[in-house]
Amino acid sequence: MLILSRKIDEKIKIGNDITITIIGVNGDQVKVGVEAPKNVKVFRQEVFEAIQQENKEAAAVQTEPKSMDSVLKMLSTKLK
Repeated sequence: MLILSRKIDEKIKIGNDITITIIGVNGDQVKVGVEAPKNVKVFRQEVFEAIQQENKEAAAVQTEPKSMDSVLKMLSTKLK
């Protein structure tokens, strides 16, 4: 892990396309701005972890039909 000290309005570059700017410091809270291309997703850690957990739960849900009628309906729509 790289640890850096920065003051308000100072920046950190990540590669060519990402810039982190220190916006403000208030006690133990630091406000940062992130400039990144639109195709780069930027999340707070807790939001990222919640998304990962939801994805795991969604992948674990089994989509088994509940009855023979639903199996037949599913097959008939796939055959059309």
